[in-house]
Amino acid sequence: MLVNGKWTADWQPVQATDEKGGFVRQISGFRNWVTPDGSPGPTGTGGFAAEAGRYHLYVALICPWASRTLIARRLKGLDGAISVSVVEPALTDEGWRFGDDRGATPDHLHGLAYAHQLYTRADPAYTGRATVPVLWDRKTDTIVSNESADIVRMLNSGFGPLADDTVDLYPADLRDAIDALNDAIYPRLNNGVYRTGFATTQIAYDEAFRDVFSMLDALEARLADGRAFLFGDRLTETDIRLFVTLVRFDAAYHGLFKCNLRRIADYPALSRYLGGMLAVPGIRETVSIDHIKRGYYSIKALNPTGIVPIGPDLPGLDPVSLTGGAA
Repeated sequence: MLVNGKWTADWQPVQATDEKGGFVRQISGFRNWVTPDGSPGPTGTGGFAAEAGRYHLYVALICPWASRTLIARRLKGLDGAISVSVVEPALTDEGWRFGDDRGATPDHLHGLAYAHQLYTRADPAYTGRATVPVLWDRKTDTIVSNESADIVRMLNSGFGPLADDTVDLYPADLRDAIDALNDAIYPRLNNGVYRTGFATTQIAYDEAFRDVFSMLDALEARLADGRAFLFGDRLTETDIRLFVTLVRFDAAYHGLFKCNLRRIADYPALSRYLGGMLAVPGIRETVSIDHIKRGYYSIKALNPTGIVPIGPDLPGLDPVSLTGGAA
């Protein structure tokens, strides 16, 4: 946690709770947007024009929010335009660390040791958590955004001719439906697994647990007709949101986060859907079960011994390394 630009205490998974003892997620502190001509986006200030080689993405392969942005970058064909640095999977007392652990990279731009140093480079008086993803602007030497939902949308539409225009993750005719389903999936499932795992009271845990499995049951019913994606035959940002949680569920959330009523493997339609998403070119390469397991099981509050389980057996999901490209 940074307070006025100073690292103040060992990293902890829970920084705030509600009146029931439930996990409260921090609001993102940087909300600027890349746009084709540099004009201001929906939030923040302007000046961030789409340019090849100007922007750099900092991610953790353990993190579902960061993985959303990696997937969008791949699907939109922006690998050559936006470079990437990957933090180590294990969370340290100072949060995310850069290094040469398998599948991780150094900080290609600044040679920093920790992700929190990016935040104080951008704002020497920053107060808050140092989260990933971070979209960095080389030209102004600052953070554009640390909000994954915004980054996905700017990757989809903010890079103009640099991106593949045959892929639209937020098509105009589906936007209301996408927003509505996002609003259901995020609190109950994407963040619901964290609300379950990091609950500090039984009542908060029970409520979050019910949300997780009622949402999974609803999604199983939605996909039972055999559709390829949530809205039929078109892959959208909502599929990315769902995928990053599903692919981590059996490996981490089911056991470590006490979401143990059922596995994704116990849901026929969700299992088929997960396999279909992994078959989409570019998506499987963003997944490292090795980083996911080592990262989540490094959380001392949940696993003080640091022992990483050998299982589960997840066919077709071998550990992968993602270097993303040097600066």
